[in-house]
Amino acid sequence: MKKILLLAAAAALMVTAVSCGNQGKKKAAESAVPAYTVVDAPEVDLDDFKVDDEGYIVLFDGTSTKGWRGYGKKELPSRWTIDDGALKFSGTGSGEAQTGEGGDIIFAHQFKNFTLEMEWKVSKGGNSGIFYLAKEVTTKDENGNDRYEPIYISAPEYQVLDNANHPDALLGVDGNRQSASLYDMIPAVPQNQNPFGEWNKVKILCYKGTIVHFQNDVKVLEYHLWTQQWTDMLQASKFSEKDWPLAFELLNNCGGDDHEGYIGMQDHGDDVWYRNIRIKEMD
Repeated sequence: MKKILLLAAAAALMVTAVSCGNQGKKKAAESAVPAYTVVDAPEVDLDDFKVDDEGYIVLFDGTSTKGWRGYGKKELPSRWTIDDGALKFSGTGSGEAQTGEGGDIIFAHQFKNFTLEMEWKVSKGGNSGIFYLAKEVTTKDENGNDRYEPIYISAPEYQVLDNANHPDALLGVDGNRQSASLYDMIPAVPQNQNPFGEWNKVKILCYKGTIVHFQNDVKVLEYHLWTQQWTDMLQASKFSEKDWPLAFELLNNCGGDDHEGYIGMQDHGDDVWYRNIRIKEMD
């Protein structure tokens, strides 16, 4: 009997040790997400913007950059200018985002359920992106100062790319980094992009977690936020919990608890143009 009791006690200790070990792993995984802050910034009043005949709010009319500013900034970076009725980013050709006079931009109002439309074109080998439901997020640097994390850490990206001349088109899986794709997660099918220097039409539908990408008037993909499908896609991407725990946490609850966020466009170091930017809100 004594031997049996000793064996039982040993087994209990092993279970406790395994349990504690698992809890330790869980805490370690949770602690891998650094402390962060979602910035609460002033927003523009949409009543100050024109509504067109189809009920769309005109976010950019080709003559004014009103409502637009840099991500994590108060002003529009100087590399973003108006060029022949389009909002243009003048790149350096480096393929890297620029600091100071460059950087990603957002329209300073958060949207929840909407249809977003615009047109874009890029220079040869150009790369950019359109973000939605984005948040401005800061962490602390090694000196304890606030540092803005990149916009794509919190927002899905509609890829903007010269498929024929940029190497990213050949990376990822099954073309999921090509034009109109949900970047690094879902390829745009069919791939009907117009070549560099020509305009491409964008439509993004966002309604209660259902997201649909259109390119040149053709539906190319659909997915559903805040579902197991969404979590699984994140885990299989560069934004996985293992590889990038902060991005995984923010994207998995994309748009935050209110499920709303900014529209943004990317500085990827290359020339890109956007025009006819408009949005229709839905209940």
